[in-house]
Amino acid sequence: MSRIVFCLAALAGLSVSSAALADGNAGRGAQVYRACVACHALEPGLHLSGPSLDGLMGRMAGEAVGFVRYSTGLKDAGFSWNAAALDGWLKDPASMIPDTYMTFRGIEDPQARADLVAFLEIAGQPGGGKKVVDEGLIPAGWLRAGAPEPIGEPSPEMRVTAVRHCGDSYFITTGDGRETPYWEKNIRLKIDSVETGPPAGTAVILGAGMGGDRFSVIFPSLAALKNLIAESCEAR
Repeated sequence: MSRIVFCLAALAGLSVSSAALADGNAGRGAQVYRACVACHALEPGLHLSGPSLDGLMGRMAGEAVGFVRYSTGLKDAGFSWNAAALDGWLKDPASMIPDTYMTFRGIEDPQARADLVAFLEIAGQPGGGKKVVDEGLIPAGWLRAGAPEPIGEPSPEMRVTAVRHCGDSYFITTGDGRETPYWEKNIRLKIDSVETGPPAGTAVILGAGMGGDRFSVIFPSLAALKNLIAESCEAR
């Protein structure tokens, strides 16, 4: 079914939007691209909520190497990304692939879509992110989008050595020997298994939010999370 939906969208894009696509302006499209930065990076292999857009043009839909969160419809769509496909997708992703996980509602303005497609025809080539930065179309910070900076080697007060849960609380021990209690709803347990995460076998605690009372405990793997957390009301 998704293949039929795409074929209709592609035909409509080729027949109706070809003029708008031809008039697309990459400079204006770079400004439209702001909406994409929250979920997509242009750095090769850097996947966020959505896949990296490096090498997007000409790539088969649902086949970015290393990205595993595609919907079934997108994985089975059977088309590659080109200007017409992008125009249909950017207009209304959910109409083109009904089971898509992408929450973006779409861009109604055909000129804005044409401008964004013109930008992606440059940025979406292999290594295209560097090119659009060098040409002054986007700031360098947009290449990594919302990706966190690598944690690196944590200081003792950041390094988590033990976590115990008791009642409605977490008691977190850090490398400086201090055990601190936290209300369980103020602690987020996260896994960052890629290069931005903690060193192997190490967990860290970082502030989360402006209130100063919420924290994230970040583990490098599920195994590390299981090893460090215990259900106990007795201090170790």
